[in-house]
Amino acid sequence: MKKAPKYLCERCTNCCRWPGDVKVTEKEISIISRHLGLGEDDFIQRYTRLRADRRGLSLIDQPDGACIFLEGQDCQIQPVKPQQCRDFPNAWNFPGWRDICMATEIS
Repeated sequence: MKKAPKYLCERCTNCCRWPGDVKVTEKEISIISRHLGLGEDDFIQRYTRLRADRRGLSLIDQPDGACIFLEGQDCQIQPVKPQQCRDFPNAWNFPGWRDICMATEIS
């Protein structure tokens, strides 16, 4: 059986530029809010929304659909970004992702 290739993120930020549903766990909320120097309640009010299934919180998007933490070509929470972000495109992706993602195949 052929092993699926692995990819190295090149931080092109293309995956951060369209509307999505980036889930955040309680642990991630704690880590990210601390990184930003905010209390957890303040972080939740400013940067999250209730998920459509009402089973947790997701990050909100900017008006253009980009991630709320994307500024230019930089992720403001890069060292503490959610697991869902860290897992793309190796643990999950979507049809056509190679057309926009600059990740380098490493195996």
